[in-house]
Amino acid sequence: MTDLPAGRVPKHFIEQAIDADLATGRFSQVATRFPPEPNGYLHIGHAKSICLNFGLAQKYAGTCNLRFDDTNPAKEETEYVESIMEDVRWLGFQWDRLHYASDYFEQLYDWAEQLILAGKAYVCDLTGDQTRQYRGTLTEPGQDSPYRDRGVQENLELFRGMRAGQYADGLRTLRAKIDMASPNLNLRDPVMYRILRATHHRTGDTWCIYPMYDWAHGQSDSLEKISFSICTLEFENHRPLYDWFCLNLGIHHPRQIEFARLNVTYMVMSKRKLLQLVKEKHVSGWDDPRMPTISGLRRRGYTPESLRNFCADVGMAKFNSTIDIVRLENAVREHLNRVAPRYLAVLDPLKLTITNWPKNPDGSAEVQLSHAVSNPESPEAGLRDVPMTGSLLIERDDFREQAPSKFFRLKLGGAVRLRAGYIIDCHDVVKDADGKVIEVLCTYDPSTKSGEDLSGRKVKGTIHWVSAAHAAQVEVRNYDRLFTVENPESTEAGKTFLDYFNPDSLRVTTAWVEPALLNVEVGQAVQFERLGYYCPDPDSKPGQPVFNRIVPLRDTWGKIASKED
Repeated sequence: MTDLPAGRVPKHFIEQAIDADLATGRFSQVATRFPPEPNGYLHIGHAKSICLNFGLAQKYAGTCNLRFDDTNPAKEETEYVESIMEDVRWLGFQWDRLHYASDYFEQLYDWAEQLILAGKAYVCDLTGDQTRQYRGTLTEPGQDSPYRDRGVQENLELFRGMRAGQYADGLRTLRAKIDMASPNLNLRDPVMYRILRATHHRTGDTWCIYPMYDWAHGQSDSLEKISFSICTLEFENHRPLYDWFCLNLGIHHPRQIEFARLNVTYMVMSKRKLLQLVKEKHVSGWDDPRMPTISGLRRRGYTPESLRNFCADVGMAKFNSTIDIVRLENAVREHLNRVAPRYLAVLDPLKLTITNWPKNPDGSAEVQLSHAVSNPESPEAGLRDVPMTGSLLIERDDFREQAPSKFFRLKLGGAVRLRAGYIIDCHDVVKDADGKVIEVLCTYDPSTKSGEDLSGRKVKGTIHWVSAAHAAQVEVRNYDRLFTVENPESTEAGKTFLDYFNPDSLRVTTAWVEPALLNVEVGQAVQFERLGYYCPDPDSKPGQPVFNRIVPLRDTWGKIASKED
């Protein structure tokens, strides 16, 4: 590869193909589209396609349409249409034009008659099972349908009868007449229309025949004057059919280019399986924060910047592969590390009493304000005031009565610094009847206040805390990976993907948090210092936030795996 100037990123194969077509004049501008079927919510894999199609349009000063491939009314709903539009906008993109495949039903029908009149399409009475049998295999050619040689006029009358509703569902299909011996099974007289009586979310009961994807897709691209029809790799073998329809109709002919779809470990991307999770109530809905859907990731607290960065990091490839979920989690960590404000929160509290804490003249404990850094990565975020008293709560894991030499948190006879506070020395503990430590007794060194420390004392550990008198109790939902194995869709014999469902993917607990966290808005990601990134859920109420864990500060699964190794 030729060395590139500093800061320049090499173009991927799709950009290279676009450059070549623009240079030869095959196309004068870049026009792309994102064409989802509204039969479910979009997932992280769709995010890659969204970023690619809209990103190319932006890069080349072109256009990108949003088009709904609504050709199967039995599975499509307006709810899905609305959610898809919300997802695209949330990711930071706006379509140039909004279309539906159903916009083109009349034109598609007219073109189908055109192929019939040209002797290139026929009405077939084979059942679905018979059609598959006649189709042949990868090693054996197919057989001609006994209805393949119907005359043009008979085919035209039968097709018009299909549209008029004269036949039962599934009784007849319209097929393209191409080549039953083709090594590409998609060219063995593919079905163009089927009879299906189902109410369409836009056209109602106007139609009882509906175009198949391969028939509607390329012609919709052509009608919108798309230049580059960018698809995932499973459509590579469909490209000759895409081209055949455009060429035989004599219409605008976009170029189809395929790229590798996005698969991520510990996730399932099959819409059928995601729908099963929802319908069987293994999750709370399509936007459950454990789901790989864009709406689920948004609710969990992922940012559009982090998803765009992840898609850019994954890049474009010609071969399918599976991306480690750690790369997705690191993408949101990296973004939130720069922008998320820090707050103090304790999940598993242990009482800590500072025995020499000053008192007011009336005997009550003095309240001081600690000046905590809101975000060390963003100095302009400034400081915030956190109330501190002599009665604190710390994480139970941050204390050991007897600790190994490399334990640098609080231990009996040891010293640590309190975040944005003082150095404390532990001199005693209080235990319950079972010998469990329920309170840690410490003294503080007044000369060691953070930001003002001139004492010269050095300690190796810093722990977080909240004031027991000021802490608010909030619900915390600690979300984790939905499955326990990297590839839940590749199952052992006799098992399904549900056998790998992670029972610990959601743990609901209580946290004691500094008062300012009560005012964080829904959707605003924050860092619970030393614990992880969290975001208030839409279930929150005024003064009663519910926090979703987005990700821990570090990859805890990697630590578990290394211990098992």
